[in-house]
Amino acid sequence: MDGYDDTTYGDAFADVYDDWYATISDVAATTDTLVDLADGGAVLELGVGTGRLAVPLAAAGREHGVTVVGVDSSQAMLDRLAQRDPDRLVEPHLGNMVGPLPDGPYRLVVVAYNTIFNLTTPELQAECFRAVSAVVAPGGRFVVEAFVPDRSDAPSSDVSVRTLTADRVVLSVSRQDPDGQIAEGQFVEFTEAGGVRLRPWSIRYSIPDELDRMADAAGFDVEHRWASFDRAPFHDDADRHVTVYRRR
Repeated sequence: MDGYDDTTYGDAFADVYDDWYATISDVAATTDTLVDLADGGAVLELGVGTGRLAVPLAAAGREHGVTVVGVDSSQAMLDRLAQRDPDRLVEPHLGNMVGPLPDGPYRLVVVAYNTIFNLTTPELQAECFRAVSAVVAPGGRFVVEAFVPDRSDAPSSDVSVRTLTADRVVLSVSRQDPDGQIAEGQFVEFTEAGGVRLRPWSIRYSIPDELDRMADAAGFDVEHRWASFDRAPFHDDADRHVTVYRRR
């Protein structure tokens, strides 16, 4: 998408993220599993955003010695994190997922809910694995949560209604290129008071095997692969995966 960079998504969605995506995943199951995987050490969340996961993770992990650092490329997102986290349980850093990352070593690094796909080339995704490898402790873990792409999809485009009220309309405009493994779009918001607001997004998705190769090249082995953060077994028809990579 012309003009799209690593700050675009966060700056466009910061003001609506908690409203639109509050229920996209099971926060309690996610934090329980991450506290266990952190094993009493420091945690780094990539793409921390508004702190939807990081703040409850830090609160749940305090009694286990878990501390949480969050990095995001959008200052608008970090401003929302600060509002959510008045006690400063999470240490925020402005930066991107390919480094340099905040100094470790970390026992656990996590990138949740498709956020790794915000890196819009395979080279950037591989660079992210290398950056994580540089700050995670030997034997530490890198957890990636993402959807499993359907490789049978054909090129497509879509226009649909996301929200329709008396004073607000949000349209979703998107297109998908399976050959390039690219999906991108805009939420176009019309309000009686505010006019038109554009909220662009763009992802480059990877199948689990592709992520595994990036991980292996960066010094990680697959320790677990689940269908969700409640540790449900992964299976061939699963539409999501939570993969735990362990640093060699």
